[in-house]
Amino acid sequence: MARKKILNLLEIVQKILNLDSQMRFAAIIDTKGKIREAIMKTGKTSLESQKEEEHFCKQVAQRRAMRKEFDRTLGKVRYVHVEREKVSQMVIYTKRNIVYFAMEPEMPINTKIRLITKIKKITADL
Repeated sequence: MARKKILNLLEIVQKILNLDSQMRFAAIIDTKGKIREAIMKTGKTSLESQKEEEHFCKQVAQRRAMRKEFDRTLGKVRYVHVEREKVSQMVIYTKRNIVYFAMEPEMPINTKIRLITKIKKITADL
């Protein structure tokens, strides 16, 4: 009988944060919007309260369900990028989870694309 690979979510989130000095926050969220693991990078302050963060994560999961409606005609979502004044937010959908991460907004787009590619590899088994 094959042993199921146990994923260390804390380790995965830490790897994501360590990819770039401008990363602020990373989280793994289930499809219902519950935070499975999340870390704010040391030295960064949260722009949201814990309650706001939990609400935001629920919204991310709801948006995933809404976007799925268009998968057949448009194809699956590769990633979502929201650029705000104070923060850049990225979302990647894995098979069973959602990976959400935030970074400083002034990061060049080519750096963001490289991060997305690396994070997809790190979270491929989620």
